[in-house]
Amino acid sequence: MSEQTQSITIKERVQNFIEDFGLPRLIITGFLILLLIIAPFVGADLPTQISNIINRFSWNGILVLAMVPMVHSGCGLNFGLPLGIISGLLGATLSIELGFTGPFSFVMAALLATPFALVFGSVYGWLLNKIKGGEMMIATYVGFSSVSLMCMMWLLLPYHSPNMVWGMAGKGLRTTISLEGYYTQALANILQINIGNLSIPTGAILFFAILAFAMWAFLHTKTGTAMTAVGSNPDFARSAGINVDRIRLISVVMSTWLAAIGILVYEQGFGFVQLYMAPFYMALPAVSAILIGGATVNKATITNVIVGTILFQGIVTMTPTVMNNMIHLDMSEVIRIVVSNGMILYALTRKTEGTK
Repeated sequence: MSEQTQSITIKERVQNFIEDFGLPRLIITGFLILLLIIAPFVGADLPTQISNIINRFSWNGILVLAMVPMVHSGCGLNFGLPLGIISGLLGATLSIELGFTGPFSFVMAALLATPFALVFGSVYGWLLNKIKGGEMMIATYVGFSSVSLMCMMWLLLPYHSPNMVWGMAGKGLRTTISLEGYYTQALANILQINIGNLSIPTGAILFFAILAFAMWAFLHTKTGTAMTAVGSNPDFARSAGINVDRIRLISVVMSTWLAAIGILVYEQGFGFVQLYMAPFYMALPAVSAILIGGATVNKATITNVIVGTILFQGIVTMTPTVMNNMIHLDMSEVIRIVVSNGMILYALTRKTEGTK
């Protein structure tokens, strides 16, 4: 093969790679790698930063994975994610209220959250079936209104555990509840790898991998194929004998349940349960992550979830640290808000784009 032919072949391969991976993701990946290279030179401990990225990936991965079923069924991006998160919070608080402790309290929290996720998801799915074409707008209202409603319910529900209720009043749940003695690090401590300052929460990553594989396997079943068909062309799916409303309902329930489990995984890594307005904006980082990973409003893959979560959480983690060390001012929270909201805004402008 001549040098000219080889040059053309390499050029075509590079162009194909850029088209497949996506130029925006290539730029973000390059920026993240640049931050990782700069970090040691500005005094940031690189193993610690890599650990932070891996940990944040393990916390947020399942919340991003929750987007996949609804995207496949044509329901769009799940801006109603807080509804599933509330299901998880109910499971978490009930687990503590009933006196379960240690890692077993995580299992019970997941079991207790499941009925709420199924009920809330069913009602949510029924509503989305009534307003086809405006799912994402209605989902946003559902998410915001459910959080506001629960702000009242957290004060009114009959919880009595001294670890959760306000001390003076004796009723109403605290804003932040510590999981010390309950399921803090319940997954992260399983087969955890520690090499110097590098810490890898193996158990949490394996848990995400199991759910991601289960989602991939489901999408290759008869029901999963029907779900993809409904999202691609509902009229064709209906003519093929597929119950479109039923498939859409299944996807919404799945997404709501994954959000409930996702917030429990987030809490076990974070070490706290946060109530009231905490879930209000949690849908936006998850939506942004999957869009940055290459998904569209009609197509999403497990690869999109993994790539998007790593890129989003990597940039949000590294940028404040590197900038703080460069300018020697404690502006980490300001920089984090600017960067995270900037990435959310950018991702939402790319919602109709995607990889091949």
